[in-house]
Amino acid sequence: MIKTKIIEIVLIEDYKLTRIGLRSTLNEYEGINIAGESENAEEGLKIVKEIKPDIVLMDLGLPDMNGIEATQQIKSFDENIKVIILTSHDRDEEVLAALGSGANAYCLKDIEPNTLVNIIKDVSNGATWLDPAIAKAALKLFPKPESGRDYNSSTATDIKSKLSAREYEVLALVVKGMSNTEIAKELFVSVHTAKAHVCSILQKLCVDDRVQAAVKAVTENIV
Repeated sequence: MIKTKIIEIVLIEDYKLTRIGLRSTLNEYEGINIAGESENAEEGLKIVKEIKPDIVLMDLGLPDMNGIEATQQIKSFDENIKVIILTSHDRDEEVLAALGSGANAYCLKDIEPNTLVNIIKDVSNGATWLDPAIAKAALKLFPKPESGRDYNSSTATDIKSKLSAREYEVLALVVKGMSNTEIAKELFVSVHTAKAHVCSILQKLCVDDRVQAAVKAVTENIV
């Protein structure tokens, strides 16, 4: 019998009630273990260095250091540790900073538990994820085209011509914030097939991950 790989998680969240809720909820799912937790970044970073978890669930609004800086520090000493930013903030300036922090996923705290678990599993396997609400906020960070310019439309047409009908469909689901698992269920294909489509899309869009793909798809009117 093949044993399920346990995903070790550290919670860094200053609200005790939220930590208790996350710990209680996530520990109910097979294959997930809350290995450590902290109410501030300094202590959290020490725990992460000691435990070396698979994933860190990181709040943005920490009392001693914001979650973006903490994420950058984690990535600086071990880029293999995945970071999921879990926050109630979606202000434009925080979105911009979050997109550049190196985190592997960006989720708002009103996310459904099952969705969060799917994201955790996908991120542990190398995927990235962007909450649709954050993608919409990211749109505001890009300048609108000048009147009379058709750059965006021509660029979008060029990119669309490179995508197959199925890839275009998958890209639209990526923009909606769906994980590979959710895309597979939506399109009635295997997770492996969904992942292959996403990899092909990243190559054709000349981006490094699905976060960049989602932002590019929306900002350049591809979907």
